[in-house]
Amino acid sequence: LPLPPPPPPPAFFLSPQPPPSCVDHSHQPALGCVYKLVELNSIPRIKISNEVSKVNIPGSKQVYRLYNKDTEPVVDILMGTDEKVPEVGERILCRHPYNAQKRVYCVPKKVEPLLKCVFDGGDIKISFKSVQEVRERVALQLSSMRSDHLRQINPT
Repeated sequence: LPLPPPPPPPAFFLSPQPPPSCVDHSHQPALGCVYKLVELNSIPRIKISNEVSKVNIPGSKQVYRLYNKDTEPVVDILMGTDEKVPEVGERILCRHPYNAQKRVYCVPKKVEPLLKCVFDGGDIKISFKSVQEVRERVALQLSSMRSDHLRQINPT
């Protein structure tokens, strides 16, 4: 029998090391990522940098997966939560955040929001799936991907 989830901790860190290792520049970071504040008390925040790729996009966001007529995922699009939600059959311009030459129009046949609230005020807002259910969902998602998205060299 699966164990019930433990009660939520007062703070949550995805790190086997003490919390400072999540944000400092140690030689052996626990995670290969950087945390960037994008919103605080409903006020968008931005990190300024000389490198365009290090500047964050301020404000809270949602990610939508857009599907073509064959129900294949075509693109995942990042949008502000205050922006109009993409609609089925409505043409939308998808742009790369840092390279203006990379853009495409898409007319989705299906739109799926990908981000879901997991924790809110210390409360768990979802029911956790079994390992087998997660494995099946991942396999289904991978089987629906276009081959040009999955190729090792020059994926789209």
